[in-house]
Amino acid sequence: MEKPRIRVTDVTLRDGMHAVRHQFSVEDARAIASALDGTGVAIIEATHGDGLGGSSVQYGFSKETEEDYLRAVCEAVQRSKVAALLLPGIGTVEDMKRAVDCGIRVIRVATHCTEADISEQHIGEARKMGLETVGFLMMAHMVPASVLVEEAKKMASYGAQTVYVVDSAGAMLMDEVREKVTALREALPAEVEVGFHAHNNLGLSVANSLAAVEAGATRIDASLAGLGAGAGNTPLEVFAAAAEKAGVETGVNLYAAMDAAEDVVRPRMIRPVQTDRVSLTMGYAGVYSSFLLHAFRAAEQFGVDARDILVELGRRKVVGGQEDMIVDVAVELARQKRGAVPARG
Repeated sequence: MEKPRIRVTDVTLRDGMHAVRHQFSVEDARAIASALDGTGVAIIEATHGDGLGGSSVQYGFSKETEEDYLRAVCEAVQRSKVAALLLPGIGTVEDMKRAVDCGIRVIRVATHCTEADISEQHIGEARKMGLETVGFLMMAHMVPASVLVEEAKKMASYGAQTVYVVDSAGAMLMDEVREKVTALREALPAEVEVGFHAHNNLGLSVANSLAAVEAGATRIDASLAGLGAGAGNTPLEVFAAAAEKAGVETGVNLYAAMDAAEDVVRPRMIRPVQTDRVSLTMGYAGVYSSFLLHAFRAAEQFGVDARDILVELGRRKVVGGQEDMIVDVAVELARQKRGAVPARG
């Protein structure tokens, strides 16, 4: 029986930016990109944590300009392709054009799992530019497989060559991963690949990624040392080892990935990426993983428990782009704590 073959996209320099408050320098980016290129990963994604155009008051300012950051990564690699993430409403087609000028060859257009229709212009323009184009359906745990399939079909019809099931909150269990990846694989044209992006808030990122491969995914996201929002992403070096034992060909050199995680990324971490009480709550509540640091700040500012903020956000089904709700919820919880006003809703 032929071994499954997949392509790995590393997100250390994009999703990992959330965990370092978007403060990687050009020198950091260059060093990490060079190390990643040596691991053999197919694609290296590099942008602000919230994608092109994300450096802002709302999402947090990057240490470097977008152009300097992207050029450093593109110049540092020899074999891997460089990708950028774009969220319509944050990034624009003009941002994408500037990223192409910097050297990217892949664009990943991300929307909430029920809003694929807003990606049509960006996916279409990306294909015209000759970019490898990926659709990214975030917070995929929030809808049944049937809804996810219809949204994936839209992205494929716009020109996406791969469509991802994205577990942004790290809320999925393995059976749900298998169900949703299988549903997309069966519904999409054979030439459209299916991908899976995990977070580790329930400690299942590697297991879920392997389940996705079993169900037909041929693209898997990972990051060195698991660096990413919430409890982090699928650790590249751990996934590479587990995949090798499972007979899955990733193209990743295991020792090189181990060394890059240990020697290049860990020394640059602000705090350990771990499943602590708050990130675990995010997976339990099904809340967007990039809310983690915002929830910590709001909890400290208003004297409430970050877990209560996250559970309430989950109850309200808050999604990416509604970060302002974190402070609103924290204020309400603080008032309730003081007995000032009853809860709304």
